[in-house]
This record gives sequence, structure tokens and C-alpha cells, in this order.
Amino acid sequence: MQALVVAAHGSHLNPNASDPTYAHADAVREAGAFDEVREAFWKEEPHFREVVRTLESEEVFVVPLFISEGYFTERVIPRELRLEGWDPARWESDGTDASHVTLEATDVGKTIHYCGPVGTHDAMTDVIVRRAESVTGDPGVGAGFGLAVVGHGTERNENSAKAVEYHADRIRRRDRFDEVRALFMDEEPEVDDVTDFFESDDIVVVPLFIADGYHTQEDIPEDVGLTEDYRLGWEVPADVDGRRIWYAGAVGTEGLLADVVLERAADAGAAVGDARERVRAATAVDGESASGDERGPSAGAGD
Repeated sequence: MQALVVAAHGSHLNPNASDPTYAHADAVREAGAFDEVREAFWKEEPHFREVVRTLESEEVFVVPLFISEGYFTERVIPRELRLEGWDPARWESDGTDASHVTLEATDVGKTIHYCGPVGTHDAMTDVIVRRAESVTGDPGVGAGFGLAVVGHGTERNENSAKAVEYHADRIRRRDRFDEVRALFMDEEPEVDDVTDFFESDDIVVVPLFIADGYHTQEDIPEDVGLTEDYRLGWEVPADVDGRRIWYAGAVGTEGLLADVVLERAADAGAAVGDARERVRAATAVDGESASGDERGPSAGAGD
């Protein structure tokens, strides 16, 4: 038997923070690749510390639903899972290429395949593009459009910016969009000035966050100029400085992210069969236009 644990941050403040985790776990569960699928959180129940001990399977694949490598993926999750012999150096990563490490949880006699975060997997590039397709309602979106991949950015974790720049570069090399830029909330180049970095009349803005919260539903919409007050909502697309801004919301809410979870587990040796194909088919964009939809704030706070 094999089990999957989707490990996420969760929140005491934002009741919607765990929604993507449950949605992607459900998608994987429905695809039938694992005997058991569990969600686990740092700030909610069920907690990282207990989850492995609730499983019957002796082989467990743990996939962190985080954007970048850092404190939680390198310290908190392995510590709480009580993974013997863990050391961040075992990933042999420079900040974007962590894959997986196989360790033992000897107190329960289970083999744990601990994977890198979803946010740095190559398949996340496809999720960012799919997010652009979803918000525009156009599965062929690209020509005539600019794409802004937006991250938090912080001096405390340089890997936060690396993940954003990594995917922006991969998308740029596909030559699908006229322009692709990595922008940030707390470092240069800043998303507040998004129209200064593009010549395109249409710009898709995709925040590289797992869940919608105060950053994606309050800070960025107001900073970009989508609305003067996030509580009033905004139009998609919104007119900002004579450009059309297609604001997508958090990338982690895109259904295709379940495919990245499966890819991470498969890279670590999980037998997933045709589950990835099922997820991709179930989350395909149907081509219906999203123009004119009004987006409002999410409840609570925290990304």
C-alpha cells in the first residue's frame, strides 16, 4: 500500500487558506493513484506531527504544498514528521531543484519519501500558464499578451524570488507570450508598477501563492490599481493606465496544481498510473471567456 500526504501551512486567520489543499487532495484521491490520501497542516488540524501515524500504508509520499524551499520545507515539516537522518543538504539543491529523499519514520515502521515543494517543480510552469488561460478564458492565450509572475519576495528567504524567476524564465523561453516578467511585492521590480514593465496592451498577472488571502485579494489588487478598495471588488479585465489587467488570483487555486502533486510523488517512485492524465483532462480550460467577471475579496486574511 502507498499513501500520499499533502502538507500545507494552513491558517488560524483565513478560513479559506486550506481550501486549495483539500481541493487538490480530493482531485488526487478521485484519480485513484493512492490507497490513502491525507491533508496535513502547520496551523490547522490534522497536524504534521500526527498525520503519518494515522496511516495504514507502510510507504508514504509527502508533498509540501509550498511555493519555495525554505524554513518550512527544510526545517518544520521534517522535524514534525520526525524523519530520522534528515538534513537539507540531502536535497543537493541551490534553491529550485529539490527532488526527494527517502527516510524512515522508525517509531511507526514506515518509509517516507519526502519531496520538494510543488512551487519549484517544472510542472508548476504549466500551472502558471493554465492560470492565464483560465482567467482569460482562452486556451491559446499568448500572442499580444504580457505575463507577470508575481511573488512575495523577501530578504529572509532568497529562494522565494528564485522560484518566481525560475518559472518566468521557463515561460519566456517558450516564446508564447510577447513579454514575461517576474515581479514582487517586497523587492524590486515591484508589482505596484506593473504597467511600467510592459508594452503589451493586455497583461495577465498571476500571483505565485498557494491560497488566496490578504496579499492576493487585498494588497496586490489595490497596489496595482485594480480597485481603490478591495472590498468593492474589481473587474476582469480592469483598466489600469490604459492597459487591460487580467488578474488571476493565487496560482495555487488552479485545479491543474493537483498534477504537480502527482508529478512530485511520481518522481519519488510512486506508482501513479494514468492519474496525471485524468487530472489534466478534468482541469482543461473550456474556452469560455472570463471577461467582465467581478472579483471580490476572500474572507479572512493570510496567504
